[in-house]
Amino acid sequence: MANPHSSKSRRLALFIAGAAVAVLGLALHFLAAGDAASLVADALYTVLVYLLFGFVAPAARRHRVALAAFAFSAVIEIAQLTGIPAQLGQAFPPSRLLLGTTFSALDLVAYAVGAAAACAADTALSRRAASRRGRAWLASRSE
Repeated sequence: MANPHSSKSRRLALFIAGAAVAVLGLALHFLAAGDAASLVADALYTVLVYLLFGFVAPAARRHRVALAAFAFSAVIEIAQLTGIPAQLGQAFPPSRLLLGTTFSALDLVAYAVGAAAACAADTALSRRAASRRGRAWLASRSE
């Protein structure tokens, strides 16, 4: 069973990271132009989805969260082939931020990179935090 304190601290960290990624992604979307900026924004979209899924299920295996984040992003991208997101974007322009309007296979690559990067960063940071907790526990035992 997961430690409730570590779930709380994990959720807090995921929330803070999600807020930062959302701000960064929106700034990039509105302030930067070009294909590279668009691809980075797409990768950040999937990083944000990863963080949201991780927040909802903090004990889930990280690779499964990454796979779910990629799948979610890919389904949204593929749905753009139907034209429905473009129609929704005309009716309610803010929906373009979530659903996009036009399909691009290159976006799928950006989503994969974003999911992999989020998983790698989450794993590395979690191991570092666990190591720090272990050292603190050992220090408290030796006193």
